[in-house]
Amino acid sequence: MKFLLSLLLIHGAQPAQTPAPDTEIFLATLSVKGNAIEIGQPVDVSNSPGYDNQPSFTPDGTAVLFTSVRGAAKPNPAVSAAMGTDIYRYDIESRQVSQITDTPESEYSPTVMPDGAHISVIQVEADGTQRLWRFTVDGKQPALVLRDVKPVGYHVWADANVLALFVLGQPARDGRPATPNTLQVVDIRTGNAQTIEEGIGRSLQRSPGGVSYVVRRNTADGQPPVLEIKELNSSPRETRVLVRAPVGATEADLVWTPDGMLLTSFGGKLLGWRRGDVEFMQVANLEALGLRSVTRMAISPNGDRIAIVAQKP
Repeated sequence: MKFLLSLLLIHGAQPAQTPAPDTEIFLATLSVKGNAIEIGQPVDVSNSPGYDNQPSFTPDGTAVLFTSVRGAAKPNPAVSAAMGTDIYRYDIESRQVSQITDTPESEYSPTVMPDGAHISVIQVEADGTQRLWRFTVDGKQPALVLRDVKPVGYHVWADANVLALFVLGQPARDGRPATPNTLQVVDIRTGNAQTIEEGIGRSLQRSPGGVSYVVRRNTADGQPPVLEIKELNSSPRETRVLVRAPVGATEADLVWTPDGMLLTSFGGKLLGWRRGDVEFMQVANLEALGLRSVTRMAISPNGDRIAIVAQKP
């Protein structure tokens, strides 16, 4: 039960007796000029009671893929009725939502693969196993991508053959100590996984220099832990610290603009950072736009739109 609960919680899910958070995906225009950012009036594009989350743009920027709980409950006994999720698509021009996957399992974190013909997802399987799967872009022909790497929480494609993965740790049980969440790099051609770092957070993003991620660092003398935002180079595989998240942040959801600004949200504000800066600076007021409890974000490939997950007003 503890293991299943950890699987659900890693996606922001809740146990069966607690309703999923009522989050929505808001879409807005975006303009970035140097360190100045303008965000247009956000529009609720998921517009469904319950959990709508994990947006990602299609490569042509015409649609947003996302995870949603809607429709009939899942028959899968390993997935609570509150967390039966499928993948949906919002087409920006038509303003229509369509369902992509329709399975007994639950799918999360839709990402168009480098081949452009498939989407990769994290699937919670019938027995609770959490692995990386793929579908065609229309939600057909499911196939396992990585058989032996599990439980996978989040993923990002570093290139056509290499994945960076958030792999869940294990709780202490049966006399065995707990193990931390890890950042692992896997070549899908061989299935070989290399552990890069322990104690990472959920946000994995392609960055101008490779892949960015978050590491929680405990401090001495009872001080609050700090979150370091780091970058993994594609070649050679080396890591370096970019910047620390704002003091007091317990999670940092990241997104990069096409011109290299790193964005995160904290305290109702949108914060930005560029290489050479010492710390994050405020670039927009999200609460003034009617957005509260902002978590995940995504930016269109040409940088003209931003998708933001926030609580429903």
